[in-house]
Amino acid sequence: MNAIKLIYNPLSGDRNFKNSLDACAEVFQRAGYETHLCRASGHEDLDAAVKNIDCRYKYVVVAGGDGSVNLVINALKRHGINIPLGIIPAGTANDFATYLKMPKDPGAAAMAIVTGHVIQADLGLVNGRYFVNVCSVGALTAVGQQVAGTRFKAAFGKIAYYVRGIGQLPHLEPIPLRIETPSQSIEDDFIMCIILNSSGAGGFDRLSRDAKIDDGLLDFIGFRAMTVRDMAAVFMKLLNGDHLADPNILFMREKDISISSRADSTVITDTDGEPGTEMPLSITCEAGCLPLVVPVGF
Repeated sequence: MNAIKLIYNPLSGDRNFKNSLDACAEVFQRAGYETHLCRASGHEDLDAAVKNIDCRYKYVVVAGGDGSVNLVINALKRHGINIPLGIIPAGTANDFATYLKMPKDPGAAAMAIVTGHVIQADLGLVNGRYFVNVCSVGALTAVGQQVAGTRFKAAFGKIAYYVRGIGQLPHLEPIPLRIETPSQSIEDDFIMCIILNSSGAGGFDRLSRDAKIDDGLLDFIGFRAMTVRDMAAVFMKLLNGDHLADPNILFMREKDISISSRADSTVITDTDGEPGTEMPLSITCEAGCLPLVVPVGF
């Protein structure tokens, strides 16, 4: 229990986290922990790093964006490792770390981890794959995948998502979906559906203001088929978090959600910014299954 496993993705964000390694190691050392470093640029590196984690480690810390956090969590679950996870935001949007109020500076984030406390957080599970922050369905889901890894994303960060999203609004094709929960069944045409564990995704931090990561529920936000004018109006409401009351939005909070397509066309899905699984989707909230380090005051 006197060591910290620090896993970092050298390709995350502006790719400059390597310049902060010493600052993070110093914080951990002053707090009494050895730092065992793993540079994981691919699935094989990460899986090898995770499966060798044992009781020496107080925390597993991942430095990266939501996609890197997703990969680490799935590897931890796959190998049955239940050591608390800390997050240093080193990606582009860092939606989940933003929700946790983790400092953006890596050294400060490392300090927030060693002075923080552990909570039992929920995870989403979609077709057997865990997600920490978001699972999404539909046309705008492709924005994060198109922006990922581009110079545009590295240069402009969150703005990249906004610009790409606005540019796609006139070209979105409605998707006929069936949404089923224990309490209701809905058939309608949607341009996108978002299932959230925290309050934000894709750089929008107010998608569901009252979302909590320890309530045993997921927040569903469905964007119904609408005119381009209505799309633009809803998009502007998104920036202020005032969209959930809009008649073009379907909002609900549930533990179990099933989503299936009523058409033959391929539907794009996404989990934590990475390409998702094929439809239909069986989504559930796994309550309290992630020991998570959060800052003082969270």
